[in-house]
Amino acid sequence: MIIDVITIFPEMFAPVIGESIIKRAQNKGLLKIKIHDLRGYSQDKKHRQVDDAGYGSGGMVFACEPMFIAVEAVLGCSMYPENQKPKHARVVLVSPQGKTLDQKTVHRLREYERLVLLAPRYEGVDERVVQYLADEEISIGDYVISGAELAAMVIIDAVTRLIPGVVSDAASVKRESFEQGLLDWPHYTRPEEFRGLKVPEVLLSGDHKKIEAWRKKKALEATKSKRPDLLNT
Repeated sequence: MIIDVITIFPEMFAPVIGESIIKRAQNKGLLKIKIHDLRGYSQDKKHRQVDDAGYGSGGMVFACEPMFIAVEAVLGCSMYPENQKPKHARVVLVSPQGKTLDQKTVHRLREYERLVLLAPRYEGVDERVVQYLADEEISIGDYVISGAELAAMVIIDAVTRLIPGVVSDAASVKRESFEQGLLDWPHYTRPEEFRGLKVPEVLLSGDHKKIEAWRKKKALEATKSKRPDLLNT
């Protein structure tokens, strides 16, 4: 799988994509991440400007021209007026106006051979990018952060975990929160007792059927208590 990120702060990604599971996926040849500096696609060769003041007053807005040029260069095809984008590729605008990211969406994104993540800042992007360049908009939540870079990193991490072979214990991924529509069950490790707080005896019993039943019960209880909305979907 290939994930491209188009941003004006490419250096922000190095610490994240160079560590842990994402690094492992790349080392195994299961994932290739390419970070592209949007300023390199500006037609303003002197100042490399990629944004401008919005019409009708307001803050700075990412211009459509460098965005279109960047995506077309990355994918090697025309995006407008003739859309020649390969079916296996998906262009995602990381935006607070997008659909909130969930595990179902992560699974869907994982099915593409190539993801292009647009990570803008300021007031957002020219609406022509939304309508004619991006296939969809995705948000990581209803709150404001300084730019889309961190949100893009969240998407990369979530998708990477689902690539076959990245996580050594594939079954563990299927047991995680949201995979079965429930939150995860409680976890415990040594010591068996800490300041009078004991590990549930069922987990020490060695009876796998009882442990499995306990885990399902606790996962349901946790979901009802913390995220009852998940049970209504």
